[in-house]
Amino acid sequence: MKPLLSTGLRWLWLVLVVIAIDFASKQWIMNTLMLHESMSVMPFFNFFYAHNYGAAFSFLADKGGWQRWFFAGIAVAIVVVLLVMMYRSEASKKLNNIAYALIVGGALGNLFDRAYHGFVVDFIDFYVGNWHFATFNIADCGICVGAALIVLEGFLTPASKHAK
Repeated sequence: MKPLLSTGLRWLWLVLVVIAIDFASKQWIMNTLMLHESMSVMPFFNFFYAHNYGAAFSFLADKGGWQRWFFAGIAVAIVVVLLVMMYRSEASKKLNNIAYALIVGGALGNLFDRAYHGFVVDFIDFYVGNWHFATFNIADCGICVGAALIVLEGFLTPASKHAK
């Protein structure tokens, strides 16, 4: 068995950071705002407390409840796969391991919401005029930044390494 600190699991601390920031921010929102209440932060940015029963962009939010466990199952599967990939990866492969850790932290943050509340707490609201982007949270940021880093790593890695 490999020493854990020589594997990508060395980056698990980042998972805990994402979960902690996500949890603290959601607790603050739930204790500060009423559901559907908005707090202006900047002329293009609000905190807006919302419940999301679906996935990204409220996908399948109105489907009667089965989606809660469907998305929870997907999150668990993704977390397991990424943790195995981190274990098999060398700790020195920073970009990939950071990406995986951000995704795992985000997936676990939203999984906790789904399991505990039955919905995901969203609160970050960017807008221009009357147009609003989908409301999201810190866990979603971790997932999106992690995914973007995986794509970036694909562009930065020479083609010869991908062929191996």
